[in-house]
Amino acid sequence: MIKVGLLGAGRIAGVHAAAISTHPASRLVAVSDHYPDMAEKLASDYGCAARSTAEIIADPEIDAVLIATSTDTHSDLIEAATAAGKAVLCEKPVDLSLERARACQQAAAKTSQPVMIGFNRRFDPGFGALKAALDAGEIGKAELLSITSFDPAPPPVAYIKVSGGLFRDMMIHDFDMANFIMGAAPVSVSAMASSIVDPEIGAAGDVDTAVVTLSYADGRIGVIKNSRRAVYGHDQRIELLGSEGLLQAQNMLENTVVKSTANGVISAKPTYFFLERYMPAYAAEWAAFVEAIVAGTSVPVSLADGVAALAMAEAASRSLASGAPVRLAEI
Repeated sequence: MIKVGLLGAGRIAGVHAAAISTHPASRLVAVSDHYPDMAEKLASDYGCAARSTAEIIADPEIDAVLIATSTDTHSDLIEAATAAGKAVLCEKPVDLSLERARACQQAAAKTSQPVMIGFNRRFDPGFGALKAALDAGEIGKAELLSITSFDPAPPPVAYIKVSGGLFRDMMIHDFDMANFIMGAAPVSVSAMASSIVDPEIGAAGDVDTAVVTLSYADGRIGVIKNSRRAVYGHDQRIELLGSEGLLQAQNMLENTVVKSTANGVISAKPTYFFLERYMPAYAAEWAAFVEAIVAGTSVPVSLADGVAALAMAEAASRSLASGAPVRLAEI
């Protein structure tokens, strides 16, 4: 039984607490948070202890920690937990600073402790099936990838101001998904973006609508589209054109009923929020982490994967500022 400490007690920590507690090979034993009352509440919900982060990391009885704190704490906590001999699953991104994330990667590597980054979308059943079909050669060689990722509504501007921006906060999931599907990082990144959903987002120095083009060494192309507003729901789709066919992973709908009449054909909308869309993926992500720890195998989403996605976010930011493509080799 893997004993787990959960660092953070916010909304996403609650999702992880459920995954930890329902897995037969893991047990949530402690929760910490910057706000002790939040830690007390979540700990009470799951019948475990509310403790300080330092106490959880120092406790030799705790085998692993899941980091669901603010992004600016991730690198420090990864380093502290791995130095204390603990396996780590950390929410994305590794850090807001690519330089700091790379330093964290080097420090963690010295401990030989497993560190997995929480790119939960890799564990979505539809996206996973698309990747498996590609790897099985069902559409030949991948040639053109299109990733659509639209949120139903923007987050509060207060969150935008500390998020690190759309490329590091939102599109970073899609950067990792592109690497996952294509099996390699691109050689260059080109970004176009604007703030047309909410002028307050622009005033805060961020964008809310963006298109990024990825160019690969062998001529393949990837296109990522992000928007903070899709009034019909959480729009998450992948389309991959290959030399021998096309693969598509469509939205998860509120229900599967389709009404066909003389007036037309109507189906349900996509699920509205990311928690509804990706709850199965979060559970599968935790199961994959536990399986790797128990078996002593490599985690499926490494710290290096997290750094690679962050490098692409940095390249996109530089491209937007310069108006020109940016080669990843320059980052």
